Amino acid sequence: MSSYKYRLILPLSLIILIVLASLGAILGPLFKDFYLEGMNDRIAKESLAIAYHIEDIELNETEVLQNTVIELAERLDIRITIMDAQGEALAESTGNLEDQDNRLSRPEIQEVIKNGTAGRSVRVSKTVNEELLYYAIPLEDNGEVRGYLRLSLAMDELNSVYQSIWTFLIVSFFLAFVIIVLLTTKITNQMVKPVEEARRVSNELAKGNFQARTFDVSDYRTGELNRSINVLAENLQQITNTYEIQQERLETLIENMGSGLILINTKGDITLVNRSCKDIFDENTDQWKNNLYYKVIKHKYVNKFIQEIFLSEKRTRRQIKIPVGIYFRHVDVHGAPIIGHDEKLKGIVLVFHDVTELKKLEQARKDFVANVSHELKTPVTSLKGFTETLLDGAMNDEKLRKKFLTIIANESERLEGLISDLLELSKIEGDHFQLNWQKVNIESLIADVLLILNDKAKVKKMRIETKIQGDTWVEADPHRLKQVLINLIVNAIAYTPEEGIITIRVKEQAETVLMEVEDTGIGINKKEIPRIFERFYRVERARSRNSGGTGLGLAIVKHLAEAHGAKLSVDSDLGRGTVFRLVILKEKKESKSM
Repeated sequence: MSSYKYRLILPLSLIILIVLASLGAILGPLFKDFYLEGMNDRIAKESLAIAYHIEDIELNETEVLQNTVIELAERLDIRITIMDAQGEALAESTGNLEDQDNRLSRPEIQEVIKNGTAGRSVRVSKTVNEELLYYAIPLEDNGEVRGYLRLSLAMDELNSVYQSIWTFLIVSFFLAFVIIVLLTTKITNQMVKPVEEARRVSNELAKGNFQARTFDVSDYRTGELNRSINVLAENLQQITNTYEIQQERLETLIENMGSGLILINTKGDITLVNRSCKDIFDENTDQWKNNLYYKVIKHKYVNKFIQEIFLSEKRTRRQIKIPVGIYFRHVDVHGAPIIGHDEKLKGIVLVFHDVTELKKLEQARKDFVANVSHELKTPVTSLKGFTETLLDGAMNDEKLRKKFLTIIANESERLEGLISDLLELSKIEGDHFQLNWQKVNIESLIADVLLILNDKAKVKKMRIETKIQGDTWVEADPHRLKQVLINLIVNAIAYTPEEGIITIRVKEQAETVLMEVEDTGIGINKKEIPRIFERFYRVERARSRNSGGTGLGLAIVKHLAEAHGAKLSVDSDLGRGTVFRLVILKEKKESKSM
């Protein structure tokens, strides 16, 4: 049984015990008095009957009187004593008159003398040495007391009955107590069970276990509490599930949003920082939580921005450069105060948008415009200058005319190539650009390219070697793949000194074909390798321009490689040469096609 049941049953049992004991204490004496009253009534009636029976017997007829008294005493089972007016015994049912003292001083006789009516007392008899009930009445003759009749009844019967009464009361009350306690326990169990269940479930609910349920009770009155708690638990579980789902969605949204998010309370402690801040600040921002912002954020412009929002309590936006290693990251920061319903500041929220790529694109656009302008300006200036020179009279000199016209033709060809490459690059980057997929043999494709470029290589006394291993059939656009090979080999010729060696390797792999173009040229600085595929970027501008390059060849190679789903990489050592690697799939994948 639980402590709750004990706390209910023990006081109730104690109350029942006290009530039954009090009832016994009242009923015991009450029954005793009732029985004693009955004895008094009996003895009074018997005394009258005996007095009536001996009325015709003279008191001096002691023998007759003695015999009558003995006979009556035996029939009534009572002790009878007849005394004269002076208290001397005339007849005694016990038959012992010699040892009898004068009874005139006995309380019951004195009460008769005093009141003139019956007298009674309860005391221990010296004659029989036991407690007796004495009852005495006067024997009158014509209004004159001629003697006394005294009856005595042993109190053992009353004590025996009284003891029996107490035994009966104790046994009956004990049985009643046991029965009441058992019934109370049963009823208490029925009533306490839903309460215990309610308490258990309440404790579980307090611990956050909203799946806890009570046992259903069929009785409406005792089961109402359990049913109500079950409904409460179900509602709490639904509310908790909804809250957890919303919380999970919110956390997922905050953690996976592309922008950095920081919440700072009024004390200056960072209370929330999301995952994107790690990338923006390039730090373990998880350690920022519950720390003062100016102790963990090391960028003074960010701290100054935060202080400005705290002071002004207004929305603010600013672009800040954050140093990350040897580079700078550009962020667009939006800051806003968090105002509560009481119009008091609760904290601030900061949102960091990384605009580094946009800055790079903007700079690339500026560089592209500047480079295009510069690249177009050079041949246009040459065309204009030599044309004006011819118009000013140089056209009359045959040697100068031929020289200037040759230069004009070369610059026009260069201008045409530049415009052609720009248009080609624009076409490749367009949304509607598609490849003409076919089965292509790279070995045959290389042979065709070498027929085109052998003369250009011979001018610089270069040797072009090819090394083929395995099956070189791939699924690609033959025209575009040839364009890639031409650009890579032309680039190698341009940046390799005279009598250099260009090696073309093709090797079959499990699912791909590896193609390499290696030269023994000037090489590329490690810092410049990430930029060589940018438009108009040249490792050596003077050499590149003198060789007739437009600066767009490698950019075209990069976009065509991506269109084929191929992987393009570069290895180079300054002064030792460069290797361009192209890993192309044997079979086209739909996700890679354009």
